[in-house]
Amino acid sequence: MKGLTIILALFTSACASDEGSPVSKIFQMLGDLEGKIIAEGTEAQKAYDEFTEWCEDRSKNVGFEIKTGKAEIEDLSAAIEKASSQISALGTKIEELSGSIAKDEADLAAATKIRSQEAADFAAEEKESKDVISTLERAIAVLDRELSKNSAAMVQFKSSGSITKALEAMVSASMLSSSDSSRLTALLQSKQDESEDSSDSELGAPDAAAYKGHSDGIIGTLEDLLEKAEAQLEAARKTEQSNVQNYAMLKQSLEDEIAYATKDMADAKKNLGASQEGKATAEGDLSVTQADLDEDEAALKTLHQDCMNGAEEFQLETKSRAEELGALAQAKKDP
Repeated sequence: MKGLTIILALFTSACASDEGSPVSKIFQMLGDLEGKIIAEGTEAQKAYDEFTEWCEDRSKNVGFEIKTGKAEIEDLSAAIEKASSQISALGTKIEELSGSIAKDEADLAAATKIRSQEAADFAAEEKESKDVISTLERAIAVLDRELSKNSAAMVQFKSSGSITKALEAMVSASMLSSSDSSRLTALLQSKQDESEDSSDSELGAPDAAAYKGHSDGIIGTLEDLLEKAEAQLEAARKTEQSNVQNYAMLKQSLEDEIAYATKDMADAKKNLGASQEGKATAEGDLSVTQADLDEDEAALKTLHQDCMNGAEEFQLETKSRAEELGALAQAKKDP
């Protein structure tokens, strides 16, 4: 034992000394050694108490860091999950808005094409109607003028046997142009085709009463055609006006929908970018926090082992000093 080794060393030292009694010298040296061992124990206890306090403080600090790290990981994981959900929802919204905008743009293009065709058809119809009205007005004016100058002149037209021949006679007399005559003939033919009882009538061969007075057959027929042509032009203009208004309302509605959807999609894309950026940041922070947590947990494990080893070492040293002090006490009893 270490205690016996110390005692033997003391006896050897005492015997080698020339001063004083060997026994008194031994007791003196035993007392000095005992004081040294006790002083070492006191210092060791103080160092161990400081070490124990450091272990406790360090364990608390690392434990707090671990707890904080786990809480941050939970928050970051929740933020990542929320951002992922927002990214998915915004992606769906952008896709739907894009489809809505494309549909509205297609509808607007189709409506614009139809409106262009309607406008072209109306322009053609209006021009044709104006030409017809102008022709009818000229023909009526010519007939009125000839009747006022020479009522007998109409006898020639009446004797022609038909309105068509009457018109031909008027062309021959340079009272109408051939183009006006052709248009009037076509109009008369169209009117006769629309009549339910025209199957037994020759083109432009009304009864004799149709040629009497100012309501002469030709003039009356032409005036009736003029009235219908003007009514048709007025109806066409009203239809065109209605079409223009309907198109304007539809165009405004579609453009508003496109504008609103475009704004919503711009906002959605902005929010999508923010969510993606937020998710990427959170994922980066999560990676760092997880690494720190792993490091703290490893450090706590190492700290625990180091503190346990330190405690065991202190216990062994304390036991050894106790044995030495016991051996010294025994030596004092049995010099």
